[in-house]
Amino acid sequence: MAFLFGAFLGLVVGVAVVMAFARFENSRAEQRRELAAIAAAFSKLTVQDLRKLIPPEFYPSWLKWLNQELVKIWPFVNEAASELIKTSVEPVFEQYKSFILASLHFSKLTLGTIAPQFTGVSILESDDSAITMELELQWDGNPNIVLDIQTTLGISLPVQVKNIGFTGVLRLVFKPLVAEFPCFGAVCCSLREKSKVELTLKVIGGEMTAIPGISDAIEGTIRDTIEDTLTWPNRIIVPIVPGDYSDLELKPTGVLEAKLVEARDLKNKDLVGKSDPFAVLYIRPLREKTKKSKTINNDLNPIWNEHYEFVVEDISTQHLTVKIYDDEGLQASEIIGCARVDLADLQPGKVKDLWLDLVKDLEIQRDKKPRGQVHLELLYYPYAKHEGVPNPFASQIQLTSLEKVLKTESNGYDVNQRKNVITRGVLSVTVISAEDLPPMDIGGKADPFVVLYLKKGETKRKTRVVTDTLNPIWNQTFDFMVEDALHDLLMVEVWDHDTFGKDYIGRCILTLTRVILEGEFQDTFVVQGAKSGKLNLHFKWTPQLIYRDRDRDQ
Repeated sequence: MAFLFGAFLGLVVGVAVVMAFARFENSRAEQRRELAAIAAAFSKLTVQDLRKLIPPEFYPSWLKWLNQELVKIWPFVNEAASELIKTSVEPVFEQYKSFILASLHFSKLTLGTIAPQFTGVSILESDDSAITMELELQWDGNPNIVLDIQTTLGISLPVQVKNIGFTGVLRLVFKPLVAEFPCFGAVCCSLREKSKVELTLKVIGGEMTAIPGISDAIEGTIRDTIEDTLTWPNRIIVPIVPGDYSDLELKPTGVLEAKLVEARDLKNKDLVGKSDPFAVLYIRPLREKTKKSKTINNDLNPIWNEHYEFVVEDISTQHLTVKIYDDEGLQASEIIGCARVDLADLQPGKVKDLWLDLVKDLEIQRDKKPRGQVHLELLYYPYAKHEGVPNPFASQIQLTSLEKVLKTESNGYDVNQRKNVITRGVLSVTVISAEDLPPMDIGGKADPFVVLYLKKGETKRKTRVVTDTLNPIWNQTFDFMVEDALHDLLMVEVWDHDTFGKDYIGRCILTLTRVILEGEFQDTFVVQGAKSGKLNLHFKWTPQLIYRDRDRDQ
């Protein structure tokens, strides 16, 4: 009897369990259908729809809740993130460290007891495939960070990083929107713009001033790392739903050709003699992507005439940075000045010739003392017609001989082909006139003439002397056979003729890139080194393109 009762009870319980399990599975299936329906509906929402569902007046309450929850979990975040930051950031430091630093490692790292605070939120207009949210972030932290620094001079220093203050805007891009919970496939994380970072460095048991330049090198490494890895358009992609999100990665869109021509009136950093300047150029401050010029000894008006190529990933936000240093030999090089060019100011396919004023610091420009100028020639061209950027090498535009050789079927430039071309040809220069030259004679006039020559050539051409005038007219044309125009310079010097000699007035140093691309043009150039004066010149280029002997080069 007991057996039958037990069997019956077991049967009842078994049926009940099966029915309960079936009911549970039906309920889960219904929940999954509801979540799928919600996700499908969410993926079709626009920013305007989201603002209706979550009105801006709700944001303060949401931020308050978010900050409260962040404070609660911060001890756990601190414990988990400290080791993660240490292992992931140290390799990044190696890519951005200054040339005075041999190595940089963490010996201690905790984030402290103070959690960051979110102070504002906004949802931006975007396309239908993404939602962009920006969170204003502030952190006045009390971390315990000690860095083990090894300099290139072989000196080891334990450096404590204290009193960190950070203010910035965190940009989150939820993309793509999918019909699957949580409704987006991945999150792109970045800082909207260069953020404000304040910190204090202290050598444990010593002084930062013991090694000149070490403080600036460490701060520069930290700031460059933050700016170049996290600041938009750079981003960290966090996959949420399994899938291929390579389309969200930052990709090259074109090439910037930069010619470092010269500098003038540099501030002298040496007590004896003159500075020994060299230049450092970069778009991204990665060591392998940074270009360094040769050093010109004992010269405050150096001529480099060096050509570099940089990969451009986002022309709308990136910029070219130029820093001029005084080479101090075994000691840390001292910065003379720096300048920056926004790539958004460049027109694709058009040469831009720039004289940039040098400043002490690109961020805090309190020092207004003159530090000299640097002369750059810039040319940006996209790989192809890309993301709405107009391609200047399209078929409807008349191409120069150089462009015809380099143009590809994809309507872009073949960069490898570009390097194999020697731009040879005949340069015709017409010296038209000069205006407002400085007086060189006692009577307030001058007897000017012009001397022209290629920096890589030996032949000089000279105009006739026009007497007793500050506004001479020559209208004389001279032809030069140029062997490698992309790497040569035209030197145009203005002199004053005297009975027993000549006096130097000033000069213009000109690259040949513009005339190669345009074929012919006329322009006015300021006479450098003179108190006043301009030259009116006309240029014409007759090309004879040839290829390098690749076997010989190899």
